[in-house]
Amino acid sequence: MIELKDLSQGFRNPELMQSLSQRIHQLSAQLSEPVKIMEVCGGHTHTIMKYGLNQLLPRNIEFIHGPGCPVCIMPKERIDHAIELAMLPEVILVTLGDMIRVPGSKGTLAQCRAKGGDVRPVYDPLDALEIAKQNPDRKVVFFAIGFETTTPMTAVLLELAEKQNVANLYFHINHVLVPPAVDAVMADGAAKVTAFIGPSHVSAITGSDIYQPIVDCYHTPVVVSGFEPVDVMQSILMIVEQKVQGVAKLEVQYTRVVTAKGNQAAQQKVVSMFTLRPHFRWRGLGDIPLSSLVLSEQYRHRDAEIVFADALSDQVIEDHKACQCADILRGLAKPNQCRVFGRGCTPTKPMGSCMVSSEGACNAYYRYAGLAFDLDLTKEATTGKASINRAKTEKEITA
Repeated sequence: MIELKDLSQGFRNPELMQSLSQRIHQLSAQLSEPVKIMEVCGGHTHTIMKYGLNQLLPRNIEFIHGPGCPVCIMPKERIDHAIELAMLPEVILVTLGDMIRVPGSKGTLAQCRAKGGDVRPVYDPLDALEIAKQNPDRKVVFFAIGFETTTPMTAVLLELAEKQNVANLYFHINHVLVPPAVDAVMADGAAKVTAFIGPSHVSAITGSDIYQPIVDCYHTPVVVSGFEPVDVMQSILMIVEQKVQGVAKLEVQYTRVVTAKGNQAAQQKVVSMFTLRPHFRWRGLGDIPLSSLVLSEQYRHRDAEIVFADALSDQVIEDHKACQCADILRGLAKPNQCRVFGRGCTPTKPMGSCMVSSEGACNAYYRYAGLAFDLDLTKEATTGKASINRAKTEKEITA
């Protein structure tokens, strides 16, 4: 039986990380072109920044941060829905903790709560069931977010609500899928990604085979990686080995958990309760067809978007013009290249979702990389242009 310590013990060993780094440096000399690796998941981004893995790599290997943070990719209009629901006197809105600080066009759920909205952050979705039982005269809406990893938990919550006849529990579904987002990044082509580190917690549910179409279609390596620093370094080595050999394969580094087919019991539960939504607008990536889920027909009586349709707006809301969160999620910019990073946008006063979330790339840079700005801004500082840009940025923030 696998114990928790078996999943991480030894995977933060500095000597092993240095050994992997040396091997990557040796092999990278054989590369014919730079390797641009997108780590899809924000959990990997935090590992990379926290342990300084980017500093252990040669110059011809670069990390590109991806759209794999469920809080970060949530567009403002979906957050507006949550606020609109919470402000209804008969509604208790329940959601996961990170969501309450993400700004929509009407503020955040935390601000909504300060104005009288009944917003209750939880860490276990099943808490929503107990809240509904304790408040039979109220309508409890679970604002569900997450990739394939957390969808089975929402399915279990729905199943229990049905079995226990908890009729006052409703669902606003925002579960999204990784493969369509990865495909959108590659189809766009602007980010110039040449390899992917795939999120292993997703693959623990879905299996690693979900990435095979990406490999086949774009001839791009995908290595499904664990989240410890040695996991990530080994995954980079596996990618470099593929590049040197001139091949593109799907490989699993996190073999201690991930299989090709995944957790089929969890998959079946999801399939029985959800269906594909025709369209979903991602922050940064725009509208991606068949990239998210919605309750299947037999459970539509619990769908908050249907039950509370008259109270919900349908306007598309764009991000603040000074925030580059959209470019960061598409792999077109690094957090420290955004002019409001660490100035108008901080974890205590975030302007964009990438700074709010504990998995957000901007949050990772702020926590672990300090306020270092890119080379262009450094150059501008020496020529006096930086002060002009700061003044322009401050004007944009207050606009």
